[in-house]
Amino acid sequence: MTVSDSVSMGRRIAEARSRSGLTQADLASAISLDRSVLAKIENGGRRVSALELARIATTLGERIEWFVMETPPAIVSHRNLEEPGAESPTIDRAIERVAFNVEFASQRDERWVTRSIDTLPRPRNSDEAEASSVTARSLLKLDDVAPLVDVARTFSDLGLLVFAFDLGRDAADAASVLLDRGGVAVVNGHLHVGRRRLAAAHELGHFLFADEYSVDWRVSDWGDDNAWEARLDRFARALLLPATGLTRMWADLEARGDDLRAKCVKVGSAFRVDMSTLARRLVEIGMIAQSEGRQVRAIRTTRADIVEFNLIVPDDLAAPYLPRPYEESVLRIYRHEMVSPARATDLLFDTWSEEDLPVLPNLPESAIWNLV
Repeated sequence: MTVSDSVSMGRRIAEARSRSGLTQADLASAISLDRSVLAKIENGGRRVSALELARIATTLGERIEWFVMETPPAIVSHRNLEEPGAESPTIDRAIERVAFNVEFASQRDERWVTRSIDTLPRPRNSDEAEASSVTARSLLKLDDVAPLVDVARTFSDLGLLVFAFDLGRDAADAASVLLDRGGVAVVNGHLHVGRRRLAAAHELGHFLFADEYSVDWRVSDWGDDNAWEARLDRFARALLLPATGLTRMWADLEARGDDLRAKCVKVGSAFRVDMSTLARRLVEIGMIAQSEGRQVRAIRTTRADIVEFNLIVPDDLAAPYLPRPYEESVLRIYRHEMVSPARATDLLFDTWSEEDLPVLPNLPESAIWNLV
């Protein structure tokens, strides 16, 4: 659906300008427009021309379709409550673009399938967060021992499509939004792989507990165990490090005579988590003391460890990453000539070039009658 009235368009422009930190005078000067004219545009008293809109989009670093397409309802409802992206406008723009593109593809792809699952009740404490992780692992067809290997592929089976883009060190860890069918998440690919996986697991929590729209600034930094985000973080750690599987492997390594460092390096590799996440998990399920937790956080896996311990070197959600079901959907609508090559590469976030797209067969002249 497109934005057609001047008031809505003006509101979009004002919101994007505010988010970029520019004043009306700044933006008006940058696009060679009088400030009073820009004020009228933002108030809905004057229509904006296509050329003016293009200049505004370029100056504010937005895509034109953001101004002319309806924002997904979940994002609208969030914005009616509070200013979005105050902490990380970069990821805020990224999740909006992902939501737009996924909705665009899903509405045109007859084969788009999103599994329908019942949302889980929100955990009220740490014990319920642990129990929710067990339920989630069951939905993901995982037992209480096996590591969660490919988070993006596994989560897509539940309807959550996870994308990863390098948004820089100052952007938030992750963001997610519920759509009419399923949901989408964006993980900051600038993070180390362990943090990327934790952020994705955290967003799965938002998805399963039906949080409409979320931007997580620094996953794993929540200090209050009674806070909602801290409970989500507990859920994410338990999802990646199931207590049964973790204690079993830890006991086996201890029986072999491995010291603390060797155990941590091997367990971290097997379950594909960073040392900070592993330390918190070991402490919270009572396997090590707080003092040992500080030692674990300081451990760094070396190249020698990888060779001598024959470790797995994971690369989940290495940026840029697009979920395979989404790529397949874009290719289907391209093959049906619903989008141009340029639009297809745009939907693929410019991670593909036009040369990467399949060659479409030439249609016979008689095919014109199908269109008529």
